[in-house]
Amino acid sequence: MIAPEARMTPEGEVRRDREGNPTWVTGLSVRQAEGRRTDVIHVVTSGEPRGITEGAEVRVTNLWANDWSVDGRSGTSYRADALTSVTAPAAAPGGSGTASAAGARGKSGGDS
Repeated sequence: MIAPEARMTPEGEVRRDREGNPTWVTGLSVRQAEGRRTDVIHVVTSGEPRGITEGAEVRVTNLWANDWSVDGRSGTSYRADALTSVTAPAAAPGGSGTASAAGARGKSGGDS
């Protein structure tokens, strides 16, 4: 949905993880398993996801969610070990030729 971009501090510096690696954020469109609802989640990775362009289908490795609350605000942040580009399979006769989108299904780890 949204191509990877470096995560920045309010002061304009690149945010880094505990090991000192730059962190990147990528906006992903996910469809919930129980219906037609879709959401955009922003997934943080350590290091730049390579080969991902806006609108590309991606594979998410070890996605996890963390609920947070600070100064009366709250939300859920998402991290993944990796985001990799998925190549669409060849179209089958009469088929659409697109693979299903990767998505988050609650607070679980593993490949999505």
